[in-house]
Amino acid sequence: MIIRKADANTEAEVMPTQADFEAMGRYNEQMLNDGVFIDGTGLKPSSYGARIDFHDGQPVVTDGPFTETKELIAGFTLFEAASKAEAIERVKQWPPSDGDGNVSLELRQLYEMADFEEGEGLDVHKDMDARMQRQPASICPHLSFEGNCAEALTFYAEVLGGDLQMMMTYRDSPMASDFGDAWQDKVIHGTIAIGKLKLSGCDVPPGRYHKPQGLDVQISFPEVERARAAFCELADQGTISMPFEETFWSKGFGMVTDRFGIAWMVNTDSPNEP
Repeated sequence: MIIRKADANTEAEVMPTQADFEAMGRYNEQMLNDGVFIDGTGLKPSSYGARIDFHDGQPVVTDGPFTETKELIAGFTLFEAASKAEAIERVKQWPPSDGDGNVSLELRQLYEMADFEEGEGLDVHKDMDARMQRQPASICPHLSFEGNCAEALTFYAEVLGGDLQMMMTYRDSPMASDFGDAWQDKVIHGTIAIGKLKLSGCDVPPGRYHKPQGLDVQISFPEVERARAAFCELADQGTISMPFEETFWSKGFGMVTDRFGIAWMVNTDSPNEP
């Protein structure tokens, strides 16, 4: 890890120029091209942070900013190297424009699993690492439609405050010749982004479509009224299977199958009072 020490400018939140920002990006990009880059980012000034010191097991919180600038960190770059000498050569290539050529960098080596003695303590970390390796980068519900996918995803984007990012038709895909004229303008893949979440769908060709069953798309909102509004919009021309109301676990919950045949559970995050 390359630790970029803070200075008066970083603590004063002086942002890098576009030239400096590009130079840093090119530096990281070269490591990426060489297959050794892992991560890297800058840290906001200590005025945005806090220190938490423990005395006899009790936390004592001190808000920033902190005066000893040279002891603070302004950012880091994490990369792989075969040796300390190789890592030092990387650091020597640090963009000379950073800090007008006057910066303090610290190079540190990370511990790896192989550095620790086998035992129950190490097993905890190995198990956690194995779990993380199994976790997907994302989970995205993919909905099937009989020919109205474009209408459905446009509707969901409006109801859920999403952004329609992609709507590829069969005509625009390599599979166009496999389908007749009536199916060319149907959607082979569509995606809407809802913040960090995604919802996708497609039109399933005749003879292959199966009505969704045994699955509900669950969405949650922090406020009851926002959840109720989404429920009512989804219920328009749909079928309500459980009216939106207070339950023993939530201040507002309801179940509905919308006009496109998709089942939804609309929930409010705030729990009901016991």
